[in-house]
Amino acid sequence: MKLWVLGYIDPGTGSMLFTLLLGLIGAVFYGVRVAVMKLRLKLVGRGKTDPDRVPFVIFSDNKRYWSIFDPVIREMSRRGFKIRYLTASEDDPAFSSGIEGLTAEYIGSGNKMFSRLNNLNADIVFSTTPGLEVYQWKRSPKVKWYVHIAHAPNDISLYRMFGLDYYDAILLSGKYQEEEIRAMETLRKLPEKELRLVGIPYMDEMAEKSSSVEVPPSSDRTVLLAPSWGESAILAVYGGRIIDTLLATGYHVIIRPHPQSFTAEKERMEKLMKDYPDSDRLEWNRDLDNSAVLKRSDIMVSDFSGVIFEFALIYNKPVIYTDPDFDLAPYDAWWLEQPLWTVSALPRLGQALTEENMPRLRELIDECLSDPRYVSGREEVKAETWMYPGEGAVRTADYLCEKYKELVPEEDEVK
Repeated sequence: MKLWVLGYIDPGTGSMLFTLLLGLIGAVFYGVRVAVMKLRLKLVGRGKTDPDRVPFVIFSDNKRYWSIFDPVIREMSRRGFKIRYLTASEDDPAFSSGIEGLTAEYIGSGNKMFSRLNNLNADIVFSTTPGLEVYQWKRSPKVKWYVHIAHAPNDISLYRMFGLDYYDAILLSGKYQEEEIRAMETLRKLPEKELRLVGIPYMDEMAEKSSSVEVPPSSDRTVLLAPSWGESAILAVYGGRIIDTLLATGYHVIIRPHPQSFTAEKERMEKLMKDYPDSDRLEWNRDLDNSAVLKRSDIMVSDFSGVIFEFALIYNKPVIYTDPDFDLAPYDAWWLEQPLWTVSALPRLGQALTEENMPRLRELIDECLSDPRYVSGREEVKAETWMYPGEGAVRTADYLCEKYKELVPEEDEVK
């Protein structure tokens, strides 16, 4: 009995020790991971810095982000500036854009890509890729200023943790995003970044283009299933059941998965496409440009994909969204006490799809299409997340040009 008493640990102390042990394991794991990253970078080497300084470099880690940069590049070109566009996609649309003053370069992937990025000689680097200075992508000593622009009109805190900490400036589309950045800077004791509200250049472009997109007339009500990817996404959570339920509505169904699904979830996608082949009631869509399919559709069913906002705010149509058990632990939002803005926005755009109401999906669709509160809700959300509609490219170029003149003396400007 005496030995048992000496070896006894009360539940509170045991819980504390267990927490400390987990923290220690996490710290060791993180330290090993950082050491591996440093070793990789050392093996890659800093290499030689670009001999010729360029005023503006744009880095795109995937061709699908061309729409983010295209309107800004054309506005910069109109002002006479030259842009060097570095891409990790061999078939990036930049290569065939024909924009005057744009030089596009494929820089590969992995260590080759990081080596190129880490040795840039430029005044300003402009990108929509998070993770600068977190892993292998390091700030080049020859770059004066790093600028980030978001690629979705929702919470800026939904990037992976520390994804934006080492940028110098962030271009935003809504005041709530500014509040999230400032809150994280305070919590992490980071120096304040330059924040500029510029709007959303690519959505301006989509809105202008939407009026000229022609789609065949149809008497059928069309539902677009547009999931994101990952284990919290709608196809992972519900699988073929969501497709069966949509087909049971009697409406025409279009399925447009996130492009990353065909890489990260290849087996799942292959099985679903085999189990639910194209027919007169169902079609799979993988067009690079989503304008036509968005315009054809009457309502969208999605999860946490940013395309929800494009559909609702550009095409002025309702959405039905899933409410998954979303783990915020890997994201910046985990640090913040205030709820995500997206959580308040979605109910104003449409209805949540749950296990309980899935059998009523047709009824939900009809309600969303007929209830006027979603019309006013879309206007409210648009005002909060899409400032300066139609002015995004001009305001973004204004910032980049102002910053260039501030950083570079007139006699040193690259002509």
